[in-house]
Parts: sequence; structure tokens; C-alpha cells
Amino acid sequence: MRVLFMGTPEIADRCLRTLLACGREVVGVVCQPDKPKGRGNKMTPPPTKVTAEGVGLPVFQPISFRDGAFLPTLEELAPDVIVVVAYGKILPSYVLHAPRYGCINLHVSLLPAYRGAAPMQRAIMDGCTETGVTVMHMDEGMDTGDIIHTAAFPILPTDDYGAVSQMAADIGAPLLNQTLDELAAGTAPRTPQNGDLATYASKIEKEECRLQFTRPASELDCLVRALSPAPLALCRDGRGRMCKILSAHPTAGEGQPGEVLSTSDRGEGEIVVACGQGALAITALIPEGKNRMEAAAFVRGRGVAAGELFS
Repeated sequence: MRVLFMGTPEIADRCLRTLLACGREVVGVVCQPDKPKGRGNKMTPPPTKVTAEGVGLPVFQPISFRDGAFLPTLEELAPDVIVVVAYGKILPSYVLHAPRYGCINLHVSLLPAYRGAAPMQRAIMDGCTETGVTVMHMDEGMDTGDIIHTAAFPILPTDDYGAVSQMAADIGAPLLNQTLDELAAGTAPRTPQNGDLATYASKIEKEECRLQFTRPASELDCLVRALSPAPLALCRDGRGRMCKILSAHPTAGEGQPGEVLSTSDRGEGEIVVACGQGALAITALIPEGKNRMEAAAFVRGRGVAAGELFS
């Protein structure tokens, strides 16, 4: 079975590596264009591109499929199936219907819940204790296709986006491989979704990343975890400097929202900030113009003290 793989971030790369390790005939990899990254804005290739080029696979990075320019390439590759994992682009009809077995997608939610661009992040933000993966047939809708397989897993109170993504890849990659065998054998199940139960996980907007300390600490904890390791929650320290928050946890405490209640420079340290309900203990962050540091180093280097106001 000739497989064309479409996907860009780490979760897609792990799935691609699994299919290659299982001996799948991958005829090419389609991913997003290289993007500037880091303080130097160096153009950086997606993980799937690095993996594909490392094993000599052709890589394609179309800006769009709308003009039909990809059709000759698709016809030349002649895939039997297209596997899509976190690709981030809408596939037009000519792509969806080109392969013999169509297009299958690994979506990180238990569909029809959390259709859309950010299912993992939204589930963590909402305080969910469980999510999962769904392997589905793709159609013209937004994650509306028939379900082939689902597998659930817990979201632990300490899990961030990175941890959930890793778990999704651990479970989803073998499920994709199994699905390819079932498609070839004609035994892949097909269950229509119940659209009445659908919820939508919209793209994360920049303004959502700002910590509003008037909110309960439990909600801010969910927000920090949902946005770590990227794009990261934001706030300003007591001197107005922007900080990206890598890790935090809710704790007891009362005070004016944003007020620093206490600090510690022992171990990894923490900066305890009052919230609308309870307090948030920040344990790792990236100060503006700096690299990652533990809260202890930030307290020692910036002289953060109780009574300052974060915003």
C-alpha cells in the first residue's frame, strides 16, 4: 500500500517514524513551509521534513491546494491512501478522493467532541480529565468524517500540552498502522459521527495566552498547561517586563489579584501570585529577551519580592 503522509509537528513526526519502522511504503511527505524560529528567527524545517529527508523521501511544502497545482504531483505519486496527522490545512475534494482508500486522519480528541484546530489545548483548558485519539475517514467537513477507531487516555493534573501530545502519539501511531492493515483487508470499521454531540476547538488566539489574575488559580493552571511548551502563557512582572510561563500549579493564598504573596529561591523555586480564587505558584518561565529559567533563578536575578503586582 503506497502511503502519502501529511503532517508537520512533533506528533506527526512520531507517527511518520512509526509507519516507516513498520515497513510502510511511504512515497512522500507533505508538510507546512519552513518557519522562522528562536531569537534569531532562523528558518527552521518542520520535524517531518527532517525525518523524510533523512531517509531520502521527497518532501512537498505547498502554500495552498486551492489552485490545483499539486494535482500533477499527486497523480505522479499515485498513493493508495493519504495519512494526515496535524497538517493544519484544508484538503480540497480532488485530494480527498484521489487515493483508492481515501484520506484517513488521526485527530486528538474523542470525536465528535473537540472538532477543529486545537483539540488537545482546549481539552486541557477546559479542565478535562480524559481525552483520546480518533482515526477517521476524511470528508469535506471539519473533522466530520466517519470514525474508524477511537482510544481514550487520561489527562493527569500535571499534564501539559507536550505530555498529552506525546501520549496521543504513543497511542495513535500504532492505531494508524493497524488501520492501514484493515483498509487493505477491507475490514476497517466505519461509524458515522453524531453531529448533535459535536463541540468545536477553535485555534488559539494570542489574546487568550495572557494570564488574567482575576480568574481562579485552577483555571490559570489549566491555561498554563494547555499552552506549554508552545505558544506559552504570558504575563508582566512587577516591573512591567513580559514573561512567558512554562510551568505553574495552583496553591493556597489570598490577596489582590496579581499580588506576589511569596517567593522562594530554593530548589526550582516558586513565585506565588494571588488570583481571583487561590493563588498560582509559578515554577519556570522565560523572561523577555532571556532563555528558560527556574523561578529560583528569576527570584535571585530579578529581585522579585512579595507585594509586587504581576499583570
